[in-house]
Amino acid sequence: MKIGTPREVESGENRVAMTPDSARQLQKLGYDCMIEAGAGAKAGFSDETYRDAGVEVVDSADVLWAGADIIAKVRIPTLDELDYLTADKTLITFFNPGGNEEGLNKAKEKGANVIAMEMVPRISRAQKMDALSSMANIAGYRAVIEAGNNFGRFFTGQITAAGKVPPAKVLVVGAGVAGLAAIGTSTSLGAITYAFDVRPEVAEQVESMGAEFVYLDFEEEQQDGSATGGYAAVSSPEFREAQLKKFRELAPDIDIVITTALIPNRPAPKLWLEDMIAAMKPGSVIVDLAAEKGGNAEGTVMDEKIVTENGVTIIGYTDFPSRMATQASTLYSTNIRHMLTDLTPEKDGQINHNMEDDVIRGATVTHQGEITFPPPPPKVAAIAAKPKEKVKELTAAEKRANEVAAFKAQTKQQVTLLAVGGGLLLAVGLVAPASFMQHFIVFVLSVFIGFQVIWNVSHSLHTPLMAITNAISSIIILGALMQIGSGSFLVILLAALSVFMAGINIFGGFLVTRRMLAMFQKS
Repeated sequence: MKIGTPREVESGENRVAMTPDSARQLQKLGYDCMIEAGAGAKAGFSDETYRDAGVEVVDSADVLWAGADIIAKVRIPTLDELDYLTADKTLITFFNPGGNEEGLNKAKEKGANVIAMEMVPRISRAQKMDALSSMANIAGYRAVIEAGNNFGRFFTGQITAAGKVPPAKVLVVGAGVAGLAAIGTSTSLGAITYAFDVRPEVAEQVESMGAEFVYLDFEEEQQDGSATGGYAAVSSPEFREAQLKKFRELAPDIDIVITTALIPNRPAPKLWLEDMIAAMKPGSVIVDLAAEKGGNAEGTVMDEKIVTENGVTIIGYTDFPSRMATQASTLYSTNIRHMLTDLTPEKDGQINHNMEDDVIRGATVTHQGEITFPPPPPKVAAIAAKPKEKVKELTAAEKRANEVAAFKAQTKQQVTLLAVGGGLLLAVGLVAPASFMQHFIVFVLSVFIGFQVIWNVSHSLHTPLMAITNAISSIIILGALMQIGSGSFLVILLAALSVFMAGINIFGGFLVTRRMLAMFQKS
């Protein structure tokens, strides 16, 4: 069977669904590859590099669609492109089945099998085919770069001879793949980064990347991300109001807002409203990655950049991956190749469209003349961490009460120990001579003081710890030497043992420190 990739007809689309490297891998699966002339030129792949990879380069889309059994595309096909389909062809592309009823009916009429790459379920086995995540990763990175291009200051703070430059404050709304990519890029550029998401399980990911997660003072039972395929679900009206209230508090201090919030098969929720935009400082930037679905910010215009009356720039571009065409094409073609690997289990160049397979069934929107969208829920859970129980932050009064209770408990324990110790001393004093009691009291006090000092040493570095223990050991040796002159055999024995053990501690400490320092010396 032949796999073909046509040139994208969408204006401004620079990506291509097959690269020379992916073509080599597809040939190992037993397929022949063909591509329309010039299809990869805007992504940096010449026709000659395709020929070198064993790909047949054809002159027109008509020839390609007629000769290919499998067609791999990037953009949603036009009705004219769908006219090329026949019952024996398979189309793999982004398709937008939830908002492309006409296209679905056309594909059904033609009897072709259509696999929509955005419908790949978010389960562990399908990560390698997750084209949405691949493109969202690029979009999140590029959104920060685009924001920086339109922002009039540094991201990082600086102190220069000409004055102090404060760091930019960036808010990322939605911590999915695009949001996390934006967070990583923003923090690496030195901005103070905040992030918000309705899913509690992503807070740990956000904080691990150096950003601050924005919490709401609101109690609501959150939906596990696995219930919606790893995506955010619709929130309650009360939660939305708490969310908007928090955004209004943040708006005057935020320099750059990047919105990424999307709910599958729904218009993008409006989260950054006109009053929030009006509260932002002149020169601030909003990058709306949800512009294709209506936008998260009020005033977003799809594929355009506008400037509001108060000087806030709103960017609604939908072609961020296409602006990094080489990287995007490499990732997307790899997703396509992995999909075809699953479709070709025998590696014999023949498709086995197994509708019992979770991934293949989930991504298939038409099959053998029938519309198969929407798919049934996957049999395995989506990738989503189990939400952790939210730890309630204590008030100042509660913290003070806990400290008082801990102090009382510690005091009670110490008084008890002192009482027991005093009782033991009294018992010993009744049977032992006075001379022994003097030495014994010195010994007990030494043990008590030594224990308290050693127990409270911070175990951060070995060298300071060795210095402190060596100092204590030196005091022990001096005290023991003074006791050796005593006439009591028991006291002399204990003093000698003290000198011996303290000496081991001192010399052993020096040896350990020497070995540690040797580890850092250049050979």
